[in-house]
Amino acid sequence: MGKQITILVVDDEQVHRYMLCSMFKEWGWKCVEADDGKTAVDAVTKFSYDAVLMDVRMARMDGMEAFGKIHIMHPALPVIIMTAYSSVDAAVEAIKHGAYDYLTKPLDFDRLRLTLERAVDKKQVEEKKQVIRESTAAPKSSSILGNSSVIQELLEMISYVAPTEATVLINGESGTGKELVAAELHRNSDRSEKPFVKVNCAALAESLLESELFGHEKGAYTGADKKREGKFVQAEGGTLFLDEIGETSQAMQVKMLRVLQEHELQRVGGEETIYTDARIIAATNRDLEQEVRNGNFREDLYYRLNVVTVTVPPLRERSDDIPLLVNHFVRKFAEKNRREVAGVTPECMELLCSYGWPGNVRELENAIERGVILMRGEYLTEKSLPLPIQKQQMEKNTEDEEEKPSSLQAQEKVLILKTLEETGGNKSESARRLGITRKTLQNKLHKYDE
Repeated sequence: MGKQITILVVDDEQVHRYMLCSMFKEWGWKCVEADDGKTAVDAVTKFSYDAVLMDVRMARMDGMEAFGKIHIMHPALPVIIMTAYSSVDAAVEAIKHGAYDYLTKPLDFDRLRLTLERAVDKKQVEEKKQVIRESTAAPKSSSILGNSSVIQELLEMISYVAPTEATVLINGESGTGKELVAAELHRNSDRSEKPFVKVNCAALAESLLESELFGHEKGAYTGADKKREGKFVQAEGGTLFLDEIGETSQAMQVKMLRVLQEHELQRVGGEETIYTDARIIAATNRDLEQEVRNGNFREDLYYRLNVVTVTVPPLRERSDDIPLLVNHFVRKFAEKNRREVAGVTPECMELLCSYGWPGNVRELENAIERGVILMRGEYLTEKSLPLPIQKQQMEKNTEDEEEKPSSLQAQEKVLILKTLEETGGNKSESARRLGITRKTLQNKLHKYDE
């Protein structure tokens, strides 16, 4: 790594400091000792260190307070927290505020060395990039659209977390754009020039997911006709996005935990230990805390994944952003489908803004794509939208009527018969325009005795 590495070891236990410094010297590194947090703070004001290894519990100034003072003075100096298992929450809080990583006592020395080497490498890269960062201080444009306060808070959170090495857990309902948030975290990180690899954990059977993540050796199972590298290796130096992490089995969770803890894995059917350097971002639409309480998700894996939590708001909590999203999707799908679209009628926009969007942004995007494809004329109207959205407007128009159910059914009947008339009686085409299946259309017609 060039010049000799210098580590500041901060611990009030003299025996532990002596043991660590003796080991570092065997590795060819220089070690400086500090017996409490205040001594450590004073030390970093007088000398440049490559990394700080800091205990949490110390008498005169504890590790958390010392870290805070050191981080203000030297934000790029990696600080690794040493902690007992009972103090993990404090270490996790330190990572949220910029600490590089934490290690639990008793220390695993192989992991300690790997963590320190990576921390030093990162510091050197940061120092080289500092001038570039200052000259290009303007933030990158975001692919996450929205002006609402909740989206601005989300973007601020991304800008704060992205440059760190912290593992991130993204929470949010289906369709809110969790993958887009993961991509933004990668794009704004120091790993942006390396791969961004995605895995949908819910889409694969357990045996296939294991092979997908860890790779396999030739002949590991029937059909494995050649060796294959898994996603952890494919994401080397970059980011691995584990979508729907809450759907994984307990057995798979154990294997994932080992990779997160040790940064090492073995291919299916193999014995070679492979080290991996991929930042992990996971996402779920489940309440993992509840899943832990129910015994469906491992607590230790949850805490490893949940170093930093980013919550993506549902579309119903950011309705002010709907016009912006609608116009974006209209332009996108008009260009994709070679359609001339002048805009969206006020009535259509009002309907889109008042709808509940249980499927969130994904549902909105699909509705606009369908509307652009089926629209008649220059403007997107409510008649081109899926039937569930149109039915909401029907319900709203009949709220004050005495016989609301029959009135709503009558309006639905008029809409269906009008669509059949426009398609010349073609039931398949009518069902497609209405956003329902042909069988549903037939059932409704049978109900109307048509």
